[in-house]
Amino acid sequence: MQRSSGILLHPTALPHALPIGDLGQQADRFVDFLARAGQSVWQILPLGPTGFGHSPYNALSAFAGNPVLIDLAQLVRAGDLDGELLNSTLNNHRDSGFDEIHDLKQSLLRQAAQRFFCAPETGRQQHYRAFCAQHADWLDDFSLYMALREKNAGRSWADWAPELRSREPAALATARRELGEPCNLHRYQQFVFSEQWQKLKSTANRKGIRIFGDIPIFVAYDSADVWAHQHLFQLDPSGRPTAVAGVPPDYFSKTGQRWGNPLYRWEEHSKDGFQWWLQRFHHQQQLCDMVRIDHFRGFQACWSIPATEKTAVNGTWQEVPGRELFQRLQADRDILPIVAEDLGFITTDVEALRNDFGFPGMKILQFAFDSGPGNPYLPENYATNCVVYTGTHDNNTTLGWWQSLAKTQKDQVRSYLGQSRPEMPWALIRLAMASAADLCILPCQDILALGQEARFNTPGRATGNWQWQMTEDLLTDALADRLRALTEKHRRV
Repeated sequence: MQRSSGILLHPTALPHALPIGDLGQQADRFVDFLARAGQSVWQILPLGPTGFGHSPYNALSAFAGNPVLIDLAQLVRAGDLDGELLNSTLNNHRDSGFDEIHDLKQSLLRQAAQRFFCAPETGRQQHYRAFCAQHADWLDDFSLYMALREKNAGRSWADWAPELRSREPAALATARRELGEPCNLHRYQQFVFSEQWQKLKSTANRKGIRIFGDIPIFVAYDSADVWAHQHLFQLDPSGRPTAVAGVPPDYFSKTGQRWGNPLYRWEEHSKDGFQWWLQRFHHQQQLCDMVRIDHFRGFQACWSIPATEKTAVNGTWQEVPGRELFQRLQADRDILPIVAEDLGFITTDVEALRNDFGFPGMKILQFAFDSGPGNPYLPENYATNCVVYTGTHDNNTTLGWWQSLAKTQKDQVRSYLGQSRPEMPWALIRLAMASAADLCILPCQDILALGQEARFNTPGRATGNWQWQMTEDLLTDALADRLRALTEKHRRV
């Protein structure tokens, strides 16, 4: 990586008349802000369609895009949606909640799809058919999964009729015939998402901005991926997980964390040369320019919890052929630049896996002040091949973090900074920018100097996350100039 810096902001947090951002005009304006501020990276969270809780790390597909991110104004310009209908709908739903907007956009996208399929033949219809053919290896299963999920009132695939749950060919063929229209709706949504995302990515790349994506190591149990590839996961004959993912008990939790994602049958992945993973990384190449692997330590060994256990206490470490996987990725094609999310319980084996492939790790400044000079998150202990953050999407904002510290903890930070009244969060921003780390990433909430109220996610809390959204007036020219001056000073432009 070249010495550079960027901003972490998920597209749902972009300004909008509705309480969810999208890939429209405000996304283009954010790219312009990044360029003016001297930034060269836009980091996002996973882009998949979310289920309960709206977590992008618990998506209904590892390949599909989230339809809620589709900019409806672009569909008006494309002729798929009536402009007056859209304007009146927006005016009537400005005070709607996060969940209601998801339902509203689905209704409008359904109308847009009907108009698209009834329109005279154009080059865009040809592009649609080409998109469906190019992505058939995941799109056909995903569209049918979504249509069946809707037919079954949102129930998990494990609760569908046995012949559909076990994917009997005759039952799938019948379902495709009967659910042709809803399947086409979901294909259309993915086509439109791809249209808009590729347009935005091209704009960003043209202005010198790289897109920094995110791959969760695990996938949701209730997902098209697990339903379509049951042999790749640790499931019993009825499709129920036999072991699930999590992390063991630690300082933060006496019972650990039981995430509930089904674990992989790695021996099955190895048999076919990790084809599903190759497909997944190849798909990421179309979406972003570099990628973070969430829970990287799980590629050396993962915490395997029997599915019958209610906590993570009685799990065991299960070795994973991560080295074999990454060798296969590198042999198959030029791999995307990978950043390893190496936070948490990291052993020498995990460090060796990361270092042997040259993957940069992550350094979090909020973690730097709770021990002595050997703390690996203190800037003087960094190698250049790493990414420094003030905090991540799972942390409090830096201002919120500072305000929550006890006096003795604040005194430690003051002593390290050599400042009796540090300007937070800019004191940590300057520390990150000045560090030896090749890449510096700042959460957007930190450059906006927002507090606890702007926190994006609180791990362990089931609801109320992922919904923060900034207002249009916050990204000012003065802020861009301040950030650019700091970026230039520390040679990150």
